Amino acid sequence: MLTRQIEIIGLGAGTIDQLPYGLYKKITEAEGVVYTRTMDHPVVCTLQEEGVEFHSFDDVYEKHDQFEDVYEEIVDMLLEHSTSQSIIYTVPGHPMVAEKTVELLLGKSEVEVHISGGKSFLDDVFTAAQIDPIDGFQLIDATEFDRSDIMYQQHTIFCQVYDEMVASDVKLALLEDVPPDFEVAIIDAAGTEEESVRYLPVEELDREVRPSNLMVVYVPPVDESLLHHQFQTLREVIATLRGPDGCPWDQKQTHESLRKYALEEVYELIEAIEKQDDDEIIAELGDVLLQVMLHSQIGEDAGYFTVEDVIQSITEKMMRRHPHVFSDSSEMHQTWDEIKLAEKGITAEEEPFFASVPSNTPALMRSEDIQKKAVKVGFDWEDVQDVWDKLTEELGEVKEAIASGDQEAIEDEFGDVFFVLVNIARYYDVYAELALHHANEKFMTRFSYVEESLRKEHKGITDASDEELDTLWEEAKERGKAR
Repeated sequence: MLTRQIEIIGLGAGTIDQLPYGLYKKITEAEGVVYTRTMDHPVVCTLQEEGVEFHSFDDVYEKHDQFEDVYEEIVDMLLEHSTSQSIIYTVPGHPMVAEKTVELLLGKSEVEVHISGGKSFLDDVFTAAQIDPIDGFQLIDATEFDRSDIMYQQHTIFCQVYDEMVASDVKLALLEDVPPDFEVAIIDAAGTEEESVRYLPVEELDREVRPSNLMVVYVPPVDESLLHHQFQTLREVIATLRGPDGCPWDQKQTHESLRKYALEEVYELIEAIEKQDDDEIIAELGDVLLQVMLHSQIGEDAGYFTVEDVIQSITEKMMRRHPHVFSDSSEMHQTWDEIKLAEKGITAEEEPFFASVPSNTPALMRSEDIQKKAVKVGFDWEDVQDVWDKLTEELGEVKEAIASGDQEAIEDEFGDVFFVLVNIARYYDVYAELALHHANEKFMTRFSYVEESLRKEHKGITDASDEELDTLWEEAKERGKAR
């Protein structure tokens, strides 16, 4: 049976007038010292004047850079002090609201913890801000939160805004999502005679305010028009487009009908990357994401899967396939291919050799994937010169096929030439699909120059002589080199 006991008493959010009489008696009649997380509370000051001896942990805050370390040390010290006797530990507000030390103590099996009352500051904050929490609200510890934690469409209250640095952290997080002139409220000493409520632009949050232990930052619900950059807004837009009052085109789309758009958007993204145009990359990534969202919404409408299933699938896959990052088990020595096979529940011997090569990718891409797969088992040329010799051989066979007039043989031999060219490109770390893409773009750019030059002379392509076309083509090539 446990003999070590700690009684945690909440001091409320205001003055001594708000402290229940029963708790007042427990503290004033306590034998020995009363432990308190901080002296910076009006109730502690009043009780001190009445003769209560407090031992605070304010000095612990000065010893650490991280609040987590502060709370851990406070708990360790409380456990040590409770070894020989039961002790009283007081905290601001209610012990179960935004009190990390209480949370940590409740997790300790070696001590019996009793919690007594204490008025939460939240009731007074709701009154000061004139909000109804039934509309949805979120309480966030300003000393440890991620921007992704903030749910902007609810009432949001940041507590533990102890100093300017914490206030600055809150400001910087908010500015990632709302404009600088968005107004938030600074509520100090809620429920006391010193209560103050002040609205100011979020950009001034750490400039005009002097934080205290009784201060919170209230963020009103944010209008949806300011949240177009958030994932949930995108999801709602796509659901609306596919909904009963949505867009007829979006409503009739299927997985099959969207296939061509997925391919087009990926190629347009590649083009934007090649241009090194960040704005265009953003736009094209958005178009790719649109395809993901449309397919996910189609799955949800049919009752088969949702975008959460898609996200969960890729998240878990990335964690499985990177055990060296997310695991300390023996799996971290497995290769990517071994992990993929394990996911399928088969061995390398059981899987067809080219099973992992997609069948519906462009031919040049597929050719490269096939060759890379073959190389892994040593099926490769020893010297690149041998591949060049093979190209010469294949070109000879093309000419022979052309001479024979056999169209099927001609196509077959051209295929061999392309396959060898992909192999050569691979030796020089050239991505054949992109190389051909660049060649296509280069040809069209030069042709457009010729066309535009002739148009200035009120001529068309068919009106120009061979000499004119050759001259303009050479000019186009030189312009390309100059760039």
